[in-house]
Amino acid sequence: MGLTGKDPLLAVLCLVELVGPSRFSHWDEAGEPVGKAHPRAWVQVTAVNQSQTTNTMALIPSLMSDAFKAKYDVKDGAVLIRANGGKARLEAVTSSYRALEGKRTTFTLLNETHHWVSGNNGHKMYETIDGNATKQDSRYLAITNAYLPGEDSVAERMRESFEKIREGRAVDVGFMYDSIEAHPETPLTPEALIIVIPKIRGDAVWLIPGTIIQSILDTTISASRSRRMWLNQVVAEEDAIYGPAEWDPLLDDGKSLKPGDEIVLGFDGGKSSDSTALVAIRVRDMFAVLLNIWEHPEGEEGKNWTVPRAEVDSAVHEAFRLFEVRAFFADVALWESYISDWSETYGEGLAVKSPTGKDAIGWDMRGSQKTVTMAHERLMRTIFDKKLAHDGDLTLRRHVLSARRRTNNYGISFGKESKDSPRKIDAYAALMLAHEALYELRVRGKKVRKRTGRGYFM
Repeated sequence: MGLTGKDPLLAVLCLVELVGPSRFSHWDEAGEPVGKAHPRAWVQVTAVNQSQTTNTMALIPSLMSDAFKAKYDVKDGAVLIRANGGKARLEAVTSSYRALEGKRTTFTLLNETHHWVSGNNGHKMYETIDGNATKQDSRYLAITNAYLPGEDSVAERMRESFEKIREGRAVDVGFMYDSIEAHPETPLTPEALIIVIPKIRGDAVWLIPGTIIQSILDTTISASRSRRMWLNQVVAEEDAIYGPAEWDPLLDDGKSLKPGDEIVLGFDGGKSSDSTALVAIRVRDMFAVLLNIWEHPEGEEGKNWTVPRAEVDSAVHEAFRLFEVRAFFADVALWESYISDWSETYGEGLAVKSPTGKDAIGWDMRGSQKTVTMAHERLMRTIFDKKLAHDGDLTLRRHVLSARRRTNNYGISFGKESKDSPRKIDAYAALMLAHEALYELRVRGKKVRKRTGRGYFM
């Protein structure tokens, strides 16, 4: 990760990959490595939108002298540069991941990967680029500013992969990661920033510390954005309920749900644009697992898509078949008839009934603001006190980190970033309902005789 201003270095690097001694040739007499140019270099500058590639490509013409162009027979253009009689090429690419498939690139630059998310097919573009590099035994370089936690960007996934390797939780596959970041407790004061900014800036000497400090101190710019942009700190938005520092330490990858475990369930359902999620929490150790989630697909697959209700219904029945479900709270919005059927089928076997609905399972989140807020604050305390554990599921993490603080007369509730935000929180809502079911179970649950599967006939 690095400050804005890295584009000149990247432009030079792309030219070296195009015509320079970018590949190993041999060792000289002094034992030093000698490089050589790739005979058919194909360099790509990729991004999810054109403006990101323009930042790098626009600098390249100014770096090529007339002598350089003559020596390497360069034919330059805005999005395509050819060299060595057309044998080498450097191009900007912002097309779909399908158009990238199978390209025999020798070097690929992935620009601003903190913007590469599922909504713009960023993940698929990255997978395609990695596949191309693997086939050709070539290489790629990803550059980014500090990502926004919870967006599940390519930058966030690469950082998490690096951390797993460093901690010994993943195999070292030759992953190289470099980032200069300010200390997490760096104060946003002129006295501290005048010392820190030049260190974070590195050799990007064209960045003026005084101007950057003015931007950081501008109260119209959020402090979290300034920390990500100028200090390379991975921090959540100010109104985010949790950041990685609160959620990630709860990971316990040594645990897993097993058939027969006593659990509670939480369900939050949507119809088309929102997600539908089913979350379980094990009773004995508060181990949370996202059992199933149905999310709106991106692109063409998402047209006219609706939640596959039959699959959801089957998943609920499967949960009751596999586990000893002691309590089940489900938001009734859009799913009243299904919840009524689930309650009729399983209600008598539950140790606690919903205190807010018409039946054993229905828990209407549209009802009492006070009830929802109190339930949410109980979940917050459990997470902040590190009493909950999870298996590291990235989808659940994304939904948790996307939840935003909503203060009312009763305390702190939660909501989406905005009404039309693509960043979903339905799995977090299901987690809260499962947690509330566990709370009710512990407060007023009754003992229920376990199912044996045996039948008796008189």
